[in-house]
Amino acid sequence: MSRSDQQSNGGETQLSRRKLLEFLSASPMLAPGAVAFVAGFLGGSSSALAQSYDVLRQAPVLDGDLIANPAQALNVFDFELVAKKVLPPAHYGYLASGVDGDETLKANRDGFEKIAIRARRLIDVRKIDTTVKIFGETWGSPIALAPISSQGAFHPEAEGAVARACKAKNHQMILSTVGSTSIEDVIKERGSPVWYMLYPTDDWAVTEALVKRAEKAGAPAIVLTVDRQGGRNTETLFRERRGDTRTCTDCHTPGFKNEVSRKPMFDDLDVSKVTNLYGTGMTWDYVKRLRGVVKGKLVLKGIVTQEDAKKALDYGVDALIVSNHGGRAEESLQSTIGVLPEIVGAVNGKVPVLIDGGFRRGTDVIKALALGATAVCVGRPYAWGLAAFGQPGVEMVLTIMQREFETIMRQVGATKIAEINGTSVSRV
Repeated sequence: MSRSDQQSNGGETQLSRRKLLEFLSASPMLAPGAVAFVAGFLGGSSSALAQSYDVLRQAPVLDGDLIANPAQALNVFDFELVAKKVLPPAHYGYLASGVDGDETLKANRDGFEKIAIRARRLIDVRKIDTTVKIFGETWGSPIALAPISSQGAFHPEAEGAVARACKAKNHQMILSTVGSTSIEDVIKERGSPVWYMLYPTDDWAVTEALVKRAEKAGAPAIVLTVDRQGGRNTETLFRERRGDTRTCTDCHTPGFKNEVSRKPMFDDLDVSKVTNLYGTGMTWDYVKRLRGVVKGKLVLKGIVTQEDAKKALDYGVDALIVSNHGGRAEESLQSTIGVLPEIVGAVNGKVPVLIDGGFRRGTDVIKALALGATAVCVGRPYAWGLAAFGQPGVEMVLTIMQREFETIMRQVGATKIAEINGTSVSRV
């Protein structure tokens, strides 16, 4: 067959395919997704079908509603179902619990429903830039990982797996004082410095030693948690623990020394005088004293009022994290996204304002940025991914949230973070 004959037959074939697809598209018996499916088998495409959904995008789930691997996840909530199945009841309860009736935990999520997104059209958003710069460091995404304690309770590789996931997906993370992995090992796994969240204890010598160790390891920011002063009633944890048949005292025994015996940040420290991890009695004078010790950046985590935000500036704080400990600090019924505007207004651009509490979707992230947040810290979702599948689970959680965030960025017509502002959202 000559080249001209081949071209002629090829053109006729394409025309026949097009006519068939046009006929199928007009048929009330076939859904658009099915048409796209047929188009794929025919080896052709139609511009009219270019954005049709791929009905084969997700493989069948084999274990009821549970995904069998990270690639099957449609959203971050899919990982929670697996985490609940694989974790001991007490460990899952610790991760899931808020305080009292979990109403503030719920309020964090409900707060996003009070904010609508304003979509813009006819803007070229084929190329977008999601980088943000904080303290001179460029992050690949405004989505960072919040500190979560005792991650060895969720997966044997603990924070090491999380750090490797952050390295692979280019996200920043904050390590908890009572993490299952040392800051030196976490920085090694991530390949670059991480922030360090400080539980102050009630022994200044221990507090100072923790700060010096973190900064020596390379932590550019010390994040003092200030929202755990009044104690808490974690009913969901207590309820789940009733169904745990293990002997919990095999790992958990009374006394602070025993409590931190498996927490590497306390290795070689004399904790005999410590009675409380959270520094009950801490005041603004404590912040002043800590400011005199911290050589790098000092961040306060747990600020939820404009009064405290303004006062933090007076004490030389370099950034704030709007947080109610993921609904685990107090049963205030106040969402973090709800108080964010007053914090942003109080600091008036003088320091970065980060936020955590209930972030599960890319749309949640863009709402916070539109209201003035510099970055967003995600907690439970990556712990679900860690519990379910280890490092690959954490990576997929980050992939999903970043993908959702980039999608909604394009819908609001933003090609870079600076273009996300108050005009991107409205109150419902």
